[in-house]
Amino acid sequence: MSDSLSRYPNPIIPEQNAMNDPRNTLASGPDSHEINLDALWMKIVDESRACCDPLLGSFFNACVHRHPHFSAALADIIGRKLGDTSISPSALTHLIQETYRHSPPLVSIAAADLIAVMMRDAACSNLVTPFLFFKGFHSIQAHRIAHWLWQQDRPFLALHMQSRISEVFAVDIHPAARLGQRVMIDHGTGVVIGETAVIDDDVSILQAVTLGGTGKIEQDRHPKVRRGVLIGAGAKVLGNVEIGEGAKIGAGSIVLENVLPYTTVVGNPARPVGIKHKDMPGISMDLSLPPIDYVI
Repeated sequence: MSDSLSRYPNPIIPEQNAMNDPRNTLASGPDSHEINLDALWMKIVDESRACCDPLLGSFFNACVHRHPHFSAALADIIGRKLGDTSISPSALTHLIQETYRHSPPLVSIAAADLIAVMMRDAACSNLVTPFLFFKGFHSIQAHRIAHWLWQQDRPFLALHMQSRISEVFAVDIHPAARLGQRVMIDHGTGVVIGETAVIDDDVSILQAVTLGGTGKIEQDRHPKVRRGVLIGAGAKVLGNVEIGEGAKIGAGSIVLENVLPYTTVVGNPARPVGIKHKDMPGISMDLSLPPIDYVI
């Protein structure tokens, strides 16, 4: 990671280990209120200027260089991607900017999400890459707008946003679903999160994960995912079950019951394996599994 943040008065990245690589630390990343948004934006601009491909010059200018700050650029990116004949990109961008104006914490939370992606994703060594190119990050930020609209009693506009997120990013999150901060959806394709689902801080979700219901129950019917959980690719968590803090769900597992904190579960149906771990897999991104002595 570049040390160019050292010239800023309030660093936005937690102190790193001796290797100075954000992916080697188990720190979750800063809380949204701790982030210096001006320093974050200067860092993104610096990284974008390091791109030497002339074919991307106009792209970087449109998405980064012409914007005065982080929230303006993020609103423009989401508006461009999700705008259509129903709501034009410019109108949607304006809606998102107004949402950020009415709810400033959404901007800081987006910044916290972005830093979390850089720190956890082994394929990412900077901020500008997920900011411009990672649809998992984009889908979460678009959902946060839809959720705010849902809370403001604008359900059809929120549902329109949900529909566009699903069409463009292949990520389907009901606008009523509640997400904490420093949440990462990696790759994103095929992720489904139901209406009454709750995802706490520092959770990481890989592609093709479903947090779904088990029928037509109208009440609380979707999973509650606690802090620091890691959900592997293709896992299905169904019903009003609680995935305890720091738990890990193996790829392809079908979870139908509560999962205890700091426990690894795998299989169909999922069952605990190995001994309890001590770290937060959603932060460390430890995808390893203990020895398994049965056929999954």
